[in-house]
Amino acid sequence: MAATVRTLCCSVLRNSSRQFSTTCGVQAGEKWRKEHGLSRSGTEYGPLTDLPDWSYADGRPAPPMKGQLRRRQEKEVLARRIVMLSAEMDKGIEMWRERQDEAKRVEDHKKSLLFKPKGKLLMKKKSQS
Repeated sequence: MAATVRTLCCSVLRNSSRQFSTTCGVQAGEKWRKEHGLSRSGTEYGPLTDLPDWSYADGRPAPPMKGQLRRRQEKEVLARRIVMLSAEMDKGIEMWRERQDEAKRVEDHKKSLLFKPKGKLLMKKKSQS
């Protein structure tokens, strides 16, 4: 049954003169929001999403809703990941610097083991510097 409906729809679309697009359109205002430093849509973050919808008459805040708790947890996980990756980068940079320093020390040690100039070469070297 599904195959016949599909073939029927395909044949109808093939024979129609109208264009049919299966891609989703760009959300209205997405480009403008991005240019102004806002979220892609109005529901990703911001006061309408993050703040509670209501509060008690005496001023106490309302308990957080499930979506707010989920977003808070996602942000916390992201923050922890950023801190962990930053620490890894710092550790990697420090190890790279240590390797560079060690390579320089080895190079200096090799240079110190070379024969020193004697006699006329030593005098020539001193007069050039």
